[in-house]
Amino acid sequence: MSESKTIFTQKLEKGLAILEISLSGEAVERLFVYFTELRKWSRKVNLIAKGATDEEIVENHFIDSLTLLPLLEGGDVHLLDVGSGAGFPGLVLKAARPEVRLTLVEPRLKRISFLKHVARTLKLEGVEALACRVEDERLLPSDQDFTHVTSRAVSEVGPFLEMVSRFSNPGLQVICMKGPKWQQELERAETIVRENGYVQSKTLSCRLPFSGAERNMLVFLTNTRL
Repeated sequence: MSESKTIFTQKLEKGLAILEISLSGEAVERLFVYFTELRKWSRKVNLIAKGATDEEIVENHFIDSLTLLPLLEGGDVHLLDVGSGAGFPGLVLKAARPEVRLTLVEPRLKRISFLKHVARTLKLEGVEALACRVEDERLLPSDQDFTHVTSRAVSEVGPFLEMVSRFSNPGLQVICMKGPKWQQELERAETIVRENGYVQSKTLSCRLPFSGAERNMLVFLTNTRL
């Protein structure tokens, strides 16, 4: 095993064990290939912060994305990842759990090329990468069968909930990935939550295993207006 693979695997598995998240050996292997391609492409394409160490990439991008796995349990899952960038969290979750159907929305073409390359390299089926914004109803009509919607790219809870409010099929869960100031954001979003028929069903909180950075996942249900 190469030194790079050893560092990646040990860091990933140790971090996930602390968070009580388990992955198969095949999933870890796919994530390492993803990590390798990310490193390679990042030399030419702006995908992650320049100068990030391997350890920082594992925690800040891979482990951080995988904190959503417990929210994707159950039957037929179709995840919409808005502003996916280099595939965080959507494509990481797909690599970990290939049965999840995935739609990635990313307006920057070079990043779309990267996302499609990784999906092909990992032989992942049920992945659609759309070069558009989430507001583009031509490429992303409202009548989709998404079960979950999330994003790491949108900064505020309220604007994100408003942005995806047209996807309102019953049971859809919108997951906002937030840091320590989520309560203030939630207060500012109160009117948007009410007017768009959202109900906050739960909040899952954790800390990333090595940096201790706070992570909060706010889960909203849609289509709750009477």
